[in-house]
Amino acid sequence: MTSSLQASRHGTHPAGGAIARPELSFRQIWNMCFGFLGIQFGFALQTADVSRIFQTLGASLEQIPLLWVAAPITGLIVQPIIGHCSDRTWTRLGRRRPYFLAGALLATLALLWMPNAGTLWMAAIALWLMDATFNVAMEPFRAFVADQLPVRQRPLGYLVQSFFIGTGAVIASMLPWILTHLGVSNVAPPGVIPDTVKYAFYAGGAALLGAVLWTVASTREYPPEQLRAFDPAPDADALPALHGIWRNGAAWLLAGGVAAWLIQRYRLRDEVYLLAAGLALYGLLLLGYNLALKLRPALNRQRGLLGHVLGDLHAMPAAMRQLAWVQLFSWFALFAMWIYATATVAQMQYGVTDAHSARYNEAANWVGVLFGVYNGCAALAAFAIPWMVRRWGLRASHLLNLWLGGAGLLAFLFIRDPHWLLLPMLGVGFAWASILSLPYAMLSDNLPAAKMGVYMGIFNFFIVIPQLVAASVLGELLKRCFHGQPVWALATGGASLLVAGLCTLRVRLAEPP
Repeated sequence: MTSSLQASRHGTHPAGGAIARPELSFRQIWNMCFGFLGIQFGFALQTADVSRIFQTLGASLEQIPLLWVAAPITGLIVQPIIGHCSDRTWTRLGRRRPYFLAGALLATLALLWMPNAGTLWMAAIALWLMDATFNVAMEPFRAFVADQLPVRQRPLGYLVQSFFIGTGAVIASMLPWILTHLGVSNVAPPGVIPDTVKYAFYAGGAALLGAVLWTVASTREYPPEQLRAFDPAPDADALPALHGIWRNGAAWLLAGGVAAWLIQRYRLRDEVYLLAAGLALYGLLLLGYNLALKLRPALNRQRGLLGHVLGDLHAMPAAMRQLAWVQLFSWFALFAMWIYATATVAQMQYGVTDAHSARYNEAANWVGVLFGVYNGCAALAAFAIPWMVRRWGLRASHLLNLWLGGAGLLAFLFIRDPHWLLLPMLGVGFAWASILSLPYAMLSDNLPAAKMGVYMGIFNFFIVIPQLVAASVLGELLKRCFHGQPVWALATGGASLLVAGLCTLRVRLAEPP
């Protein structure tokens, strides 16, 4: 990295503008993305095994979405704060790396605790801690790639991240199945987590911490003055305009009120009120901040954390608004799969609903294999997607991959042999690799470098919000519309991916440099 810094000082444009950000070697890109291997190891254990843990500790199918609510709410709060702070941080470790390290240390402790949670409420708290610390470690990684790489190399950087995400998730998802075949007990008394799951989480803690330490030790960051030379755009403290913020606030508040009325009118489940409360709270924040600006005009010149985040959210680039719809439908589908895949396979392919039976645990292990397959496919797809992008462009490639994933989830309606489920998971793998890379490649070219962290955090709202929607409404849909058959939740996710693909066509891309 030192040589790259020196080279950059001689790379000014003829017009005397910004200094050209130097390209990095593949080894440097490999090292800077390696931490994602460990982070995704933890995330994969969460997505593959947390619903299993909840059911083992006595949760019903209708309760599971509510127990997952803590995860997206945590991300909604943590991600923009970490992004805002990392834009303004500079220490001996650099700008983003302190957050990688702190998040990894705390996430390791949460992973060690999760399989030892003795009650349902303790498991819910452990999930909350896991998700919060994962977000602290993960959120700056997206901005880290944009900080370090020139525009031409950013798609490669995000695809290398996708490769590590897929690789880590393959191992983590299949680990209980592997441990079972190595002779570790996969069955435990009622209310006790099997040893296969416990040892998988212990291995996850070690992998997460080790991978992040590798990235922290093997990479360096550009100091703030060098980043400003690369991109002499407004700095991180630049204040976006807040014209019309009161209208937006009133509209969101009204939407929250209407949603609450509909919930009460049709007697929906109580957790759906979380969705209405979120809409109303955002509206109240906008209205409250608008009022504060009128009472204290000095806030227009110097805003705190909340003012910066609200301002940047209100004035987000057009490409981010268009990509928001793609992300909303994509992540709703993924969350539906993560919540209900185990229950679906156990019920549809294994014919069992008792979470304490040996056959249910066999089904749960097979879901880990399926998740390993789609993540392994995602790791391989990371090599195919650049070819797709060169041939068809970012938007058409993302649409195709999302539709492959949608078809894969819809196939759960028709397949009865669990081994044949391996085939549709290949489509889900292509969708997963694309979701983890191409939206960020489309977005990063439209963001100022000085605000890369906070905007990546805000962009993650559109990952978190659909998860919150899914956690709020899927339990109600399962009860009222799906007749207790979770496979229809996966089918709804498949349809959502098809819609996400269509939304991709609306995204206007920045002109290539």
